[in-house]
Amino acid sequence: MLIRPHDATSDEAQWRPFVHQQGFGHFAVNGNGNVPVLVPTQFVLLDDQVVFHLAKPNPVFAALEATPHAVLSVAGDWAYIPGAWKAIDDEDPSLGIPTTYYGAVQLSGSVTVTDEPDEIAAILRTQLADLEPDGGLQDPAVHLKQFKAIRGLRMTLDDVRAKFKYGGNADGDHRAAAAERLRARGGPGDLAAADRVPRD
Repeated sequence: MLIRPHDATSDEAQWRPFVHQQGFGHFAVNGNGNVPVLVPTQFVLLDDQVVFHLAKPNPVFAALEATPHAVLSVAGDWAYIPGAWKAIDDEDPSLGIPTTYYGAVQLSGSVTVTDEPDEIAAILRTQLADLEPDGGLQDPAVHLKQFKAIRGLRMTLDDVRAKFKYGGNADGDHRAAAAERLRARGGPGDLAAADRVPRD
């Protein structure tokens, strides 16, 4: 992904909460073919790992046998910015250039796959604690027989690339105008994108 200086972040305090908040991404493995295997999945980000589980028949496992390195792509808080919104004061709205605001983080690392029931149970506990902390569910181990249908995955991170494209190339007045218009429109993703627009 192209990351221009005004969209880049090296700040873990920015990308880590974003990834946690999204909680869903696309897990990609090159394998030994020309087309990567891409799997949409829920996940949990820990300190230096991502954990999740997938159904055993998933074609990603064959790809991982060939190449045990993967990328988890997470994107969200996106909103379309009409060209006219880029104009303020006496600027001509018809000359505005439209764009899309969004956040995107790509986590990459080596992947280990487990079929061990204790390890699968630990991953499931981690996911449930994240998704249903007050859910009152039984421990996943009560479903031990169903563990045969899934495999656990742990990706140990070795690189993080983060991009937050929210008008960082514009001055404060233009960014504020776009954020105000996003809040007024109130469409899907608009409020989250408005909150991410940099403030002076």
